[in-house]
Amino acid sequence: MDRRRNPFAPGAGTPPPELAGRAGLVEDAAVALDRIRLGRAARSLIFYGLRGVGKTVLLTTIRNHAEAEGLVVVAMEAPENRSLPAMLVPALRAALLKLDRMKQAGQKIRRALSALAGFVKPRVKLDGFEVALDFAVEPGLADSGDLESDLADLIRAAGEAAQEHQTAFVLAIDELQYVPEEELAALISALHRANQLQLPITLVGAGLPQLLGQMGRAKSYAERLFAFVPLGPLDPAAAADAIRLPLREEEAEITDEALAAIVAQTQGYPYFLQEWGKHSWDLAEASPITAADVANAGVAALAELDASFFRVRFDRLSPAEKRYMRAMAELGEGPHRSGDIAEALGTAVNSVAPTRNSLIRKGMLFSPAHGDTAFTVPLFAAFMRRAIPPIEPR
Repeated sequence: MDRRRNPFAPGAGTPPPELAGRAGLVEDAAVALDRIRLGRAARSLIFYGLRGVGKTVLLTTIRNHAEAEGLVVVAMEAPENRSLPAMLVPALRAALLKLDRMKQAGQKIRRALSALAGFVKPRVKLDGFEVALDFAVEPGLADSGDLESDLADLIRAAGEAAQEHQTAFVLAIDELQYVPEEELAALISALHRANQLQLPITLVGAGLPQLLGQMGRAKSYAERLFAFVPLGPLDPAAAADAIRLPLREEEAEITDEALAAIVAQTQGYPYFLQEWGKHSWDLAEASPITAADVANAGVAALAELDASFFRVRFDRLSPAEKRYMRAMAELGEGPHRSGDIAEALGTAVNSVAPTRNSLIRKGMLFSPAHGDTAFTVPLFAAFMRRAIPPIEPR
């Protein structure tokens, strides 16, 4: 089949040709954002789940819808080694200037820009780079040096600017689990205050499963301020639609047996569906795609995942971390008790606890329940068994 017409799009946050199974979530987000713009109550949204479930794609879809509706989106991706202020300042500055150009500048926009300048003042050097102070500082506005107090001032000023121009600010933050808990606490507190004042500013965030615990530890009221939405693999009907509908758009078909094989091999994870769909198309000689084509595609897809999706995460691990995760993999997909993993390594639980904690910080593992450990990347146990020989207990 013609590779130029291949509709499937595996990639980091690349929109798939068919956003199967997520229409209800997109509509819920649209309703919440419209209510916030109108000054009505609606909780901020937090999407959480494993790698490959489509969190970034969903966040991008909601962001695009918000921008099309005239809302002002402040889009960010939290890296592991950068502070929240350093990430927020340039993104919010660009959004305020955009609002200033779109609308006739009002008093509240000027005050929000002043609050931004005040916020930067005690933090002139953020993570090794300097931020220009190109707006007048209003003394006492977001300039105390206390992050929680200053961020509350800044978020309030931005919300008031949006309210003045009958719009809303949407903070769209991906990989939210990498924001340190003390900074996460300041952000939650600032949004809580804006919510109490019914200001049109909200957060739509995404992160790994450990984000729930991080936000709960940061502020105990987080569970009431945010709507936490779990994202998992697609159900069999939606997973089938993710493959079948793009094919039909290209006037191609797939046999029921081949489709069932793709759904089973990918376990319904959106990213893997795109990989299997892409390779099935490329390896099929003609429509319909057959079970034999899918069998060949499975080999090619796993080789591609091993070289990229899995490998890029594997290469970040220390030897001790690789050993820990290989021992986990020997036990199966998980989750597994920490004691069982330590026993597989032939050591005591407390001696490998620092390694486990490091892997959680890196976003490789999470704890679904006290004492349990699981991979954040689907199918990673099988990859570890392919990548490393069995571990010999010490």
